[in-house]
Amino acid sequence: MVSEGYSDPRTLKRRVANMEAWLENPKLMEADKEAEYAATILINMDNLKEPVLCCPNDPDDAKLLSEVQGDKIDEVFVGSCMTNIGHYRAVGKMLGKYDGQLPTKLWIAPPTKMDQEQLTAEGFYATYGKVGARTEMPGCSLCMGNQAQVKPNARVVSTSTRNFPNRLGKGSQVYLASAEVCAVTAILGKLPTPEEYLKHQSELGKDADQIYKYLNFNQVDSYVEAADEVEIDSAMKSAAKAQMA
Repeated sequence: MVSEGYSDPRTLKRRVANMEAWLENPKLMEADKEAEYAATILINMDNLKEPVLCCPNDPDDAKLLSEVQGDKIDEVFVGSCMTNIGHYRAVGKMLGKYDGQLPTKLWIAPPTKMDQEQLTAEGFYATYGKVGARTEMPGCSLCMGNQAQVKPNARVVSTSTRNFPNRLGKGSQVYLASAEVCAVTAILGKLPTPEEYLKHQSELGKDADQIYKYLNFNQVDSYVEAADEVEIDSAMKSAAKAQMA
């Protein structure tokens, strides 16, 4: 990022230096042995048989999909730092089965350019375009409402971090849900029933390992090359300083 002209290289170099110092003496945070807790909450995930959504407009108002199924949805947003590349592959796989233009306005905004480049290379951006999805530049987009906003008073399903009033658009009513729930909602134009959701979601099962495979910087050739250039440049500068000393 420094070699590519990042606007504040000092910040990146500080972070690199701090990480290198930590790697020399790595320590993880641990709770004090004598710590006291107000409560211990145990959740048996085996008891969850369907997705959980957070309802408009309160991230603490969580309900099962079956409790809100059928609600008509105008717009769907898949984006924000809550997602990773696997979610976009899953959405693309689901949309690939759909023939025609979606009944909802679907926004797609991966969190990083690296994700965008890889998804394009894998053909998913072509799939998004085929069904009429709007692809935004990587970043926050609708999540903060600082690059775009939904229409006033729209009913929305989103993968974003929060659904406080007016955050995604004036008067918007926003559910928070997984990317997979968002994909099915975009296809149906309403919140699906658990059965409808599972029907679409089950199509991902056989390819799950490839769909949800994580993407790291060291797996992308262009970023590896840039990192190598920075490393070589740093080594040359260190050698020059040593000679001058």
